[in-house]
Amino acid sequence: MMSADGSKQVMARVGPGKSDRGSETRELLLVTAERLFAEHGVEAVSNRQVSEAAGQSNNFAVGYHFGSKEDLVVAIMRRHSESIERRRTEMLAQVTGSPDLRDWVSCLVRPTTEHLASLGSPSWYARFVAQVMTHPSYRKRVVDEAYTSRSLQQGHEGMFRLVPRLPEEVRQERNDLGRLMLVHMCAERERALQEGTALPHSTWESTAAGLVDAIVGLWLAPVTARR
Repeated sequence: MMSADGSKQVMARVGPGKSDRGSETRELLLVTAERLFAEHGVEAVSNRQVSEAAGQSNNFAVGYHFGSKEDLVVAIMRRHSESIERRRTEMLAQVTGSPDLRDWVSCLVRPTTEHLASLGSPSWYARFVAQVMTHPSYRKRVVDEAYTSRSLQQGHEGMFRLVPRLPEEVRQERNDLGRLMLVHMCAERERALQEGTALPHSTWESTAAGLVDAIVGLWLAPVTARR
């Protein structure tokens, strides 16, 4: 039995050929795990529960296809990262050499918001990321994974060339704050879209514009003298 979580659509694509069955099962497990982790938190959901919710008779299906829960979390991230990476690479090609801080911050914000917009509603990816980022060990693995992206490195390099010189601890703090803004504002919009509640912005595009404004302001804000 499938709920309206995207799993049914995955099952509908399963063909009779045995050669495709493994990849279809893997995709179904990814979709189901993403939804459950987004709704309940990564720690609260076991691999067995993911397998059961995905309609798998083998309760060890997750372990068979992915290994550990941490490996499953990384696989979900990678399922979305190709689209985000492609969008960021295209944006970076358009802003090469730009002296405008807003252009570089946009390259860090808009690839994610555009990808989320492409998923339609309901979606669970933004809330999944927010849940993962509150988990100490999974957070480190996911952040380390993200920073292997050459386009993300290029975006940060371009941004840091234009921000004022800051003490290292302030720079790290503002980098963390910018990431938290992006992660949690996207998660809040995704949740509101599913629940049909009021939104501060009418579209993902306007959400991105607000985030770019806020993050640019964050980097340009003065630093209070510290003893």
